[in-house]
Amino acid sequence: MRRPLVEKLQQFVEKQPMSLHVPGHKNGYFSTLPKALRDSLSYDVTELTGLDDLHAPEGVIQEAQDLLSTFYGSDASYFLVNGSTVGNLAMMLAATTPGDRVLIQRNAHKSVFHAVELARVRPVFITPEWDHRTETAAHVSLQGIQQAFHEFPDIRAVALTTPTYFGVVSDLLEIVEFCHTKGVPVLVDEAHGAHFQGSDYFPVSALECGADVVVQSAHKSLPAMTMGSFLHSKSKFVGKDRLEHALRMLQSSSPSYPVMASLDDARAYLASFTARDYHHFMDKRALFLDSLQGISGLDIVEVDDPLKLMIRVGTHAGHQVRDALEQQGVYVELAHGQHVLWMLPLLKYGEDYRFAELRSRVKRACEALKSVRPQALPVVTAVAANQLTKPEVALEEVQRRNGEWISYTKAIGRIAKGAIIPYPPGIPLLLPGERFTVKTLVQLEECLMGKAAFQGEHRLAQRQVYVLEETN
Repeated sequence: MRRPLVEKLQQFVEKQPMSLHVPGHKNGYFSTLPKALRDSLSYDVTELTGLDDLHAPEGVIQEAQDLLSTFYGSDASYFLVNGSTVGNLAMMLAATTPGDRVLIQRNAHKSVFHAVELARVRPVFITPEWDHRTETAAHVSLQGIQQAFHEFPDIRAVALTTPTYFGVVSDLLEIVEFCHTKGVPVLVDEAHGAHFQGSDYFPVSALECGADVVVQSAHKSLPAMTMGSFLHSKSKFVGKDRLEHALRMLQSSSPSYPVMASLDDARAYLASFTARDYHHFMDKRALFLDSLQGISGLDIVEVDDPLKLMIRVGTHAGHQVRDALEQQGVYVELAHGQHVLWMLPLLKYGEDYRFAELRSRVKRACEALKSVRPQALPVVTAVAANQLTKPEVALEEVQRRNGEWISYTKAIGRIAKGAIIPYPPGIPLLLPGERFTVKTLVQLEECLMGKAAFQGEHRLAQRQVYVLEETN
């Protein structure tokens, strides 16, 4: 439970120091935020004597990162204050050179595709297999990876995502071993799996499977602040110097000390997670699930990650279930198809959550849905696994050429200039350089009917998308 950075910050604040340095709120004195937030600003400091420097750590930050590395079994581990996004960008830059061929799992997070653009590599996308439990795209098979290397023997890096947003975990061991026989590093976005290291009963982590660089969002499943993430490296293919150089370029030169302290705290929380804690969590979880079984119309889909649950209520659309729950003050991670996704808290022995009250609110939401007509949704068809695709127009050309806004109903056959990204989960539906197809249009309409929110370059409120101008 040692927390070097947390302890040093506490000692610093107890001295009641006077601030003649940034930030301008001066330990919260000039802030007009609500009191609870204002009081925490005494910890929002900068690189002062004794508090170390994230970009050249030698003291408490280095000690905290060393504890992180020891716990996760890496060669080196790093605090990320710009979220897992910055980790995905950094590992792509460190593992590749411009022009390299990189194999990308098609249901990756948008930050992985941004990393492709930033690193100026040539992507090959591989479609994952379909998970019938969750009705979502899941993982890539060893056979799919082998086929990709057969068709593209010049692949220089492989970027995978596990677990998926919906808690489905890939078996990486054989994939990593195969890639390493080719001298190719495996980069893993394990944003939703930071807690796997906490117990042998949890799924096996990517790092334990031999992945070269792994990024984890500590804030997703551990008690860390939003934007707080980890990056772990254990590789003979990706140099530590290149990785650290990328992090220095990409991370803020004014990192948040509260975020870093929360990462130190989250690591300590998980490092002290015992078998007794695990069984307590699973017992509480089982009791809660049993209590939900009596709610009429409610179905539960359990997945590989015990922190994730997918909930369905009759034939209602996921966004209808989400809205009914929000009316009862219950906020879910996302709505997808006919499901909503819940993320449970990682309890320790002696800790509890408001499960009885939660059940009551869920029951009221389900009762309210009985008077709501279920919205018909298109039938979601399974994706064809292991398909290999490339952008039809290189990103450099997409950036050079002019674009125009057109109705998405007229976009079939046109090349996208802007990305279309349902968020959450942040998995792109279409990327710049890819062609609109009938399938793309069907998937887009599914998302619109499901009341999905979107990021990227689009005007979907006006039913418009951004495409390349056609050349004569």
